[in-house]
Amino acid sequence: MKLSTLYSEEQIRRSIKGLARDLNKEYKQKNPILLIVLKGSFIFAADLVRELSFSHVIEFVRVSSYGSGMVSGEVKVEVPPDVSSRHILIVEDIVDTGKSIVKLKEILEEQSPLSVKVCALLDKPSRRVIDCKVDFCGFKVKNAFVVGYGLDFNERFRALKYIGEVKE
Repeated sequence: MKLSTLYSEEQIRRSIKGLARDLNKEYKQKNPILLIVLKGSFIFAADLVRELSFSHVIEFVRVSSYGSGMVSGEVKVEVPPDVSSRHILIVEDIVDTGKSIVKLKEILEEQSPLSVKVCALLDKPSRRVIDCKVDFCGFKVKNAFVVGYGLDFNERFRALKYIGEVKE
């Protein structure tokens, strides 16, 4: 298995600063803000929240559709805490098929939040099987299997400081 760099550490840093500027404008006057952070996005989320100037609370949620392979399957979601009467920002590493985000948003919206938006480091629209909107996006990525900066392949490669493409 070989890796090639798609986005460098510096490119990621610049993108996060840009996302934070947009988010700070969007949520400046809105309270309370609940950040729903998905497991794979913990590195992205850690860097992002240090750039945010609005008050927020963080909850971690696990959503999975890949299991131990490279092909998306059934979406499994841990039920998040009560989110009624809150603005919610889902912090995701990558939006791929759209299945995970749509399922999570459905579960959250059943609890009557004030709003639900998605902030993703990577958006891969070429792989969509279900329509979904990414409100705040760091990079649009080509149809490639990517790892690093929190993204994994069988729990490997999360700690890379860059985002790389897996080539078999």
